[in-house]
Amino acid sequence: MSPKAVATEQAYPQTEVDKIEIKELPEARLMVTKSTGNYFAKDNDLFGRLFSYISSNQVAMTTPVEAEFQPAAMRFYVGAAQKDKDLKDHQEVTILTIPKRYVAAIGGRGAYSKENITAAQGKLLAWLKEQSDYVKDGEPYGVFWNSPFVPWFLKRYEVQVAVKPKK
Repeated sequence: MSPKAVATEQAYPQTEVDKIEIKELPEARLMVTKSTGNYFAKDNDLFGRLFSYISSNQVAMTTPVEAEFQPAAMRFYVGAAQKDKDLKDHQEVTILTIPKRYVAAIGGRGAYSKENITAAQGKLLAWLKEQSDYVKDGEPYGVFWNSPFVPWFLKRYEVQVAVKPKK
């Protein structure tokens, strides 16, 4: 495994397993790739596309990796030390900057499976409905903290959804 295959930086702190929280995510520069269909429906090669991009552009791997479910998309973060690097859109990878935002997040441990993510998403959305200060402001997405080489029972993930203050 090349040194680039090991994440060197976290874009933001992890949510603890089985904890639900509102957290602020910092402004970020992202590398994004998309595919048609559902994230869990097929081998969509999203990770491979992004990994190829960071390898050919000498961008350090960061955590987490984020995934949208329908339609499928995956995002890698550009680390703080390389945020000003001259990165360009290339083939199926787009570079974008997103502002600081707030999310509701639930932490989990286990396989990055549709079943685990769906269960966590259900708990998160039920919790959010009970909150008096925030409402959902987007669709839930997955946040994956470990490489494919980590055994499933040690993997950490989150489900997040953007939120905004209730009026």
